[in-house]
Formats: sequence, structure tokens, C-alpha cells
Amino acid sequence: MATDITDTAHAVEAAAVMRLLPARPRVLALGEPTHGEDTLLDLRNELFRQLVEQEGYRTIAIESDCMMGLVVDDYVTSGTGTLDEVMAHGFSHGWGVSAANRELVSWMRAYNDGRPAPERLRFAGIDGPLEITGAASPRQSLIELHCYLAARVDADLFPCTEETLDRLLGADDRWADPAAMTDPAQSVGQSAEAGQLRLLADDLVALLDAQTPHLITATSREGWDRARLYGRTATGLLRYHHWMADTSPARMTRLVGVRDQMMAHNLLALAARGPALVHAHNSHLQREKSTMRMGGTPLEWWSAGALVSARLGEGYAFVATALGTIRHQGVDTPPPDTVEGLLYTFPEDRCVVDARRLATALGDPRPAARVSPWFGYSPLDPAHLADSDGIVFVRDVPQS
Repeated sequence: MATDITDTAHAVEAAAVMRLLPARPRVLALGEPTHGEDTLLDLRNELFRQLVEQEGYRTIAIESDCMMGLVVDDYVTSGTGTLDEVMAHGFSHGWGVSAANRELVSWMRAYNDGRPAPERLRFAGIDGPLEITGAASPRQSLIELHCYLAARVDADLFPCTEETLDRLLGADDRWADPAAMTDPAQSVGQSAEAGQLRLLADDLVALLDAQTPHLITATSREGWDRARLYGRTATGLLRYHHWMADTSPARMTRLVGVRDQMMAHNLLALAARGPALVHAHNSHLQREKSTMRMGGTPLEWWSAGALVSARLGEGYAFVATALGTIRHQGVDTPPPDTVEGLLYTFPEDRCVVDARRLATALGDPRPAARVSPWFGYSPLDPAHLADSDGIVFVRDVPQS
């Protein structure tokens, strides 16, 4: 069977990816099936460089805290801070220690040096200020939004003062308490203060929206865009904390769904600004529903990619990444009756595969689903091959 489908594979280059698509998408998403492997990030860097230089993409976004990402964006666009500071304070999830991420930021800064503002690359995080152990306080985003408005809008129009927000927020460690992730009773997300904050955050976002013509003129579209990010983050975090305090069986489904909604809203905002490249886990970028088991409970929710694709149509493209081996993580040669096993027989160590042609060539019954021996790795779902625009296959991932 493999000899019948090898002609679907091409070298991993921007041109090969673009040939899979009817036109240049507004958002081009490259997924990965696991985190923390610099081999995959090096491949991302090279592909994104080509897409910037050949296809005119001007934003690079990754699965990292959207508020922390502003530190990186300030550095790559204007040289604010030092590279060491940016890597220490501009990434969540520990991504700042990655040599490949450091190389990406360095390249973006060098690319922008001497270029006029409209031609500069921009950086963005698409994730909320969230970790697997919990969620951040909404203080930073709420106060930043309030300060932006307070400097430019009549005080009589405000729903509250900054002092009121500070009093309702209380100590930040109450919000970030990791115990709340496993025990809803430890969360402050459904307290009376949190309920008031949700209403006030909504009112502040509404005020920002109502004053849009004045605010863009008084500051800039860039300043207004950043204030909108503050608003999205504040309302998303407060919603996330609300469901952290939930005791129903749907609690975890709601939490993972809210996280992907936050990602989707950030991606749509980037798309409105211009063509964007994004890199995140396959499960966040795929067009179909995402699934996982947590504590023995199956979860199912619409991914950020599914939400964005529903809005942008052909303006959204998704290229998944599939792997052969990650031997240092216990992922050995894939079984021959799986998608990864079939791709493993291809002569190329790395290739771009036309996913829809591959799905058609394989026909029915589809290959078996590969079972992951490692929680951190998610194989492709053979039932959804045709939902991807393409697949980047990497035969072997050596230890970094």
C-alpha cells in the first residue's frame, strides 16, 4: 500500500505546504503531537521563516500566555529589554528555556531591524494565563484595561474605580492557588466578589467598544488592539475561575472548552490584523472536536481550530505533525497498520503529505489508531485525516 501513496509526499518547504491550499489562508496553523522537542521547533522555525519571506506572513503566534507574549512582541518590534529578559518573562509553560524558541525570537528581532513598522514581524501568545496547575489572577488584565480607559474616557462613564477593582480582587494568591484545580471548594471563582468582577469586566469591555472611534484617534489602533486583548483576557480568566469552582460532572469539560475559546478569540483578533502563522498542539488547532481522558473521565470539546475554521472557512488552514519515533520517551517504531506506520515506510525522513489525497488512497477500512505509550504524545486520529490540509511527518525525533 505504501508504494501507492508515496507520491503524496514532498519536501518540507513553504511551497509544498502552499500547494495543498486553494489560496493563502489568513491563519495558517502548524500543529505538533507533543511538546518540548526542539527538533520539531527547529522544523517550525525553518518553515515559518520561509512562509514569512515567500508568502508575506507578518505575525508568528505560539501556544503561550497572551499577556506574557506582549513582552516578546515589544522586544522583536522595538528592541525593548534584552533577549535573556524576554526568554525569562515572555513565555509560559516553561517554553522560554527552549533553544529553538530563543532562536525564533532572535531571528524575528534581526529580521525587524531597520524595517518600517508595517513590514515588521509581530509575536503573539494565543493561550490564556493558564497552566495545568491552575489559572492566574485577572488583576493584570483588568487593571491594564481600566488604566487605558481612565486616561482617555470621562470618569462619569466608568462602572467602578481602580480602588474598587483592587478591593474585589484581593490577594492574587487566592486566585492562583493550585489546590483549586482539583478541589472546587478552594476556588474563589464563584464568590460574591468574583461575580461582581465579572459584571464590571463586562462593563469595561463594553465601554472600550463604545468609545472605539475616540480611542483609536486618541491613541492608535495598536493601543486599542492591546486594550481589547486585556478585555478578552480578563473576561476569559473570570469565566475560567467561575468554572473552577463548579462541582458538576461537566466541570473539566467546561474548563478545557473555555481555554480553547480564549485561544480562538486571540487567533481571530490576530487574523483581523493580518496574515498569521500559529504553532500549537494538534489538539488545539484541529478542525474536529478534541478529546482526552483526565482522571479516567473522557472529555470532549470544540478545539480553537474548529472554532476559528467555522468563522474563517478557507481563511483557516491546518497542517498536523505526525511522528515515527521518540525513543527517549518510549515511543518506538509505529505499528505498520497505523497512519504513522505507513508514513514510516516512506523514503524521506521528513516530508509534507497531502492529507486528503492520503485519506482517499487509503480508502476503507481506515488504518488502526496508534496507541500512545506516553501521555505527552498524541498520535493522529485516522478517522479525521481528511480534516487536515496536510501532514508534516518526522520519522525520528532524537533526544535534544
